[in-house]
Order: sequence, then structure tokens, then C-alpha cells
Amino acid sequence: MPLIRPMTYQELVQQVQWADREGWEPGVNDADQFWQLDPEGFLAMEQEGQFLGGGAIIRHNEQFGFMGLFILDAEHRGKGLGTQLWFARRDQLLERLGPGATIGLDGVYPMVPFYEKGGFRQLTRQRRYRLEPSSAGCSTNENMVDLGMVDLGMVESEKIAQYDLYGFPVPRKHFLSRWIKQPTAISLGYLIDGELGGFGVMRHCSSGWRIGPLFADDVHVAENLLTAFQSHQAGKPIFIDIPDANPAVAQLRETYGLKETFGCIRMYYGPPPAMDFTRVFGATTLEVG
Repeated sequence: MPLIRPMTYQELVQQVQWADREGWEPGVNDADQFWQLDPEGFLAMEQEGQFLGGGAIIRHNEQFGFMGLFILDAEHRGKGLGTQLWFARRDQLLERLGPGATIGLDGVYPMVPFYEKGGFRQLTRQRRYRLEPSSAGCSTNENMVDLGMVDLGMVESEKIAQYDLYGFPVPRKHFLSRWIKQPTAISLGYLIDGELGGFGVMRHCSSGWRIGPLFADDVHVAENLLTAFQSHQAGKPIFIDIPDANPAVAQLRETYGLKETFGCIRMYYGPPPAMDFTRVFGATTLEVG
């Protein structure tokens, strides 16, 4: 019989490597960032001492958790093990949360009916777009300071955490502090009359860059941030996950020639959280929320 138990850090590293193999484009620092977010937030399945796979069961606070990074090694699929592991993850995360809590996840299209049977409901489609270096919006952005662009490290952490609540349902100040400062990441803020009008983080992945989060007051601010990130692109593609719930996504697609490469459905178990999707131009991650 398979054993379901807490995941070790080295197994999480392997899990992220499998995610890369699946084409999910995880960031090069994701294993460390995810582990620091919640070291108890990962379950593994093993059989006869062999690690088969696992997934995240992140507790952001008492009222909100997130499930993601759900992978079984390819040779062990199709045997019912994934179903057993998934329900164990859901139930253990519910035990880690308070009464009436909400759990989020991003489900690939074929898995949505399965997640619905597990109590999750659809909210919005999220599409991954690829931005090539030659896209129309590309600029060297030599006048970043004049445009209100600043290194996000210059902005007070409290202001960043407060703005983040437009696009994420619960406070996550400590996670953001580490996420913004992770090695090789580029983190930018946009100031309007001295106040934060948007921010984003671009991190390395195996084939290029991932942007997330990208939260902004409006599409004008989002375009300024995205163009600023392009000035650091160095010939590599950028990937960004944008929810359909933001009506401005059509303008971004046209301006930057964004090409859809992947899609999923944001789903929730329990009451959907209140978020301003008009400010969400890029989800933070599909793995931990």
C-alpha cells in the first residue's frame, strides 16, 4: 500500500524538476521560495521506499489555503494513486484551516470535472501567454524614473503588502518580502504621485522568464510595467498567466502580440474570495497562489 506523508525539501526540489519536465516553466528559485512559505505545506506519496510524487497544501492563514504542484511520476499514473493522493491533500489542508475556510487551485482543463466532484467550483479561466523579445510593446525604457518606475525594493513593505490585497485574498507580507528579493529576480513598482499604482516581479525559469504577480491600477500602468520588464528580457521569452476576469487582457494581447500557450481554470472550495480582478494582470503562481 502506498504511504502518504510529509514531503522533504529534496523531494520538493524533485517535484519542481518534474514540473519543469512537464513544461510548466517553474522559476529557478521556486522550490526554496515555496518551502519557506510553508514547510508543512507539501504531501508526498511513496511506495516501497520510492517517492512517487505529491503536491502542495499551502496554508496562507486560517481562512485561506491553496493546492497546486500536483504531479505523480509518469510511470505511476493511471492506477488510481493520484485520486487517493489528491483527496488526502484536500482533507489534510481542510484540517489545517479554520471552519468555513476557502481553498483555491488552478486546474488544467481535463481535470476540472474531477475537481468539481471534489467540491471545487469554477471562477475564471487563466491563460498563459508567451511574450517574444520582438513584440510590439518592447522598449529600452531609458526614462523609467520619469515614467514613475522604481525598484520595488525602494517601496515600503507595508505599502506593497497592502496593494497586494487587491489581487490576493489574504495578507502575505513575509512571502512577498522574500519573493521580491529572490536571486536574479527583477522587481519593479510604479508610483503615481508618490503612491504605489502597481508592481510586478519577473523571475528566471528554465527557458526564459516568468512574471508574477503583475498587479496594477489599470492597463496603462500594467503596460508600463510590462514594457519595463521587456528591457531586461535579454532575448528570452517571457511567460505570464492572466485571468479572463480582467477585461483589459484583450488590449494587452493586441499591444504585445501575446501568444496563448497554456490554460487552466481558477477554482475554489468554499466561498470565492473578494479580489479586484481588474487589477490582476498576472497571477503570482499557479502552484501556491
